[in-house]
Amino acid sequence: MIVTTQLTKRFGHVLAVDHVDLTVREGDRYGFLGPNGSGKTTLVRMVLGLVYATSGKIEVLGEPVPARIAHVLPQIGSLIESPSAYGHLSGRANLALIDAAGTGPGGGRRGRRARIATALDRVGLSGVDDRAVRKYSLGMRQRLGLAAALLRSPRLLVLDEPTNGLDPQGIREVRDLLAEINAAGTTVFLSSHQLSEVEQLCTRIGVIDRGRLVLQDDLARLRGPTGRVIVRSPDADRAAALLDGRVADRDADRLVVADSDAAGVNALLVSAGLRVTEVTEERRSLEDLVLSVTGSGSDRIDGGSAGRPGRPAEVASRDGAGT
Repeated sequence: MIVTTQLTKRFGHVLAVDHVDLTVREGDRYGFLGPNGSGKTTLVRMVLGLVYATSGKIEVLGEPVPARIAHVLPQIGSLIESPSAYGHLSGRANLALIDAAGTGPGGGRRGRRARIATALDRVGLSGVDDRAVRKYSLGMRQRLGLAAALLRSPRLLVLDEPTNGLDPQGIREVRDLLAEINAAGTTVFLSSHQLSEVEQLCTRIGVIDRGRLVLQDDLARLRGPTGRVIVRSPDADRAAALLDGRVADRDADRLVVADSDAAGVNALLVSAGLRVTEVTEERRSLEDLVLSVTGSGSDRIDGGSAGRPGRPAEVASRDGAGT
């Protein structure tokens, strides 16, 4: 659905995107992550033909961008940064203008009212009245932008911080909606700072840092077992003594044991008469993964390293194998 090859963007002396090879497959729920100033939004805007690349290639839905962007845009729904709208018009009127300006399948005046009603209902704005958009809350504006992206049942949905301004209930509703849209056949490409939301929604991730793609793989593979076991027991002191030499970390009733055999650890503790409330394999969190491959700072302006950098070892190849 999206393939970039050695994609690069410079703004004067600033190297914003640095030779990025990105692959978003059909059916993915792809989470695109990185610190502030890492190049996420610049890359997304290049994919949509809003910013021209300095060098490299972009293909979206099998077509070269920007050369064929007019051909693929009718099949793409997008919400980039803050949604824009005519503040003096209502949400319905704004959607009517967007729908009238669009081309491609599912368009035309016939069915417009039904399309708008369906889009508003999907994002939780079905009860919206005729008040002007300038009177909407930030969360309502964000929902309206998402409704605009969904008007034409797109094949590809490209979103930049879609839950910005939403309360916890709204965030959960959007997450459920995106999962539902994906299950119906739409590929979702999501740029976000909210690691917990990406972890719960996405099946595949890419991480960009200082303009370079430093990680790309299926989330399930990345969050595999660490080779350690987490044990919770009210008899933590006795358990630690019994597992002497294998306890890598502990606090109160929780032990982290350097052993990949959860069943064996459980059997050992229970046979010794200890009470065990939980035994589970430790898995890497998305937060740990992202922090392990990105720099410690954010909001950086970086001109890139001298010379042509090599491809990071953490990035997965397009067939899924690590390189």
